[in-house]
Order: sequence, then structure tokens, then C-alpha cells
Amino acid sequence: MAYVVTENCIRCKYTDCVEVCPVDCFYAGENFLVINPDECIDCGVCEPECPAEAIVPDSDDRAGAWLEINTKYSASWPNITRKIDAMPDADEWKDKPGKAEMLSPEPHKD
Repeated sequence: MAYVVTENCIRCKYTDCVEVCPVDCFYAGENFLVINPDECIDCGVCEPECPAEAIVPDSDDRAGAWLEINTKYSASWPNITRKIDAMPDADEWKDKPGKAEMLSPEPHKD
């Protein structure tokens, strides 16, 4: 079992979750984070840290296709191990539904 980042993270990209992860299994895209399910140890410490409530166990109904997306992008995006600033307008996008089509396949750039 693993945890999965879902649609709620898109255009927010808060990284509070990254800071508490004991195995550094988060990867950063341009406007989204993912968890590598093969590296996640299912400890769950990241879930309550997410202000957007975007992290769920892979057994949750909300995980659905997001498990495949997390797997795909964690193989090509850079690993992130420290907290960085959220997207500039993250608070405006935090609770908005229907953001899936806004997911950028581009990796995070410093």
C-alpha cells in the first residue's frame, strides 16, 4: 500500500508533506507533486500535513487513476526533499474541483 497525490494538489503544490516524509518519496512537477508508490512506506505522516487535502491512501476511492499518474511522473520528475514555496496563487486554487486538465507534464524547475 502507498499514498497518492490527487487532483487537489494541481496549481497549489504545497510542500508541507515533503518536509515530513521519512523516505523522500515525493517528486515535483511544474504545478503538481507526486509520490513514488514503490518508495512510499505507507507511514501516513504526509496526509495530515497537506493543506489541500490532496493525499489519500491508494485504497481510497479518490485515488483511482491518480495512482497511475503518480507512478508515471515519479519516474521522470526530480525528487524533492525540502519544503519550497507553494504556487503563487495556491490559496485561490486550493479547494477548486475540476483541475485535472491543468496538470502540467513538465518537471519542476528551480
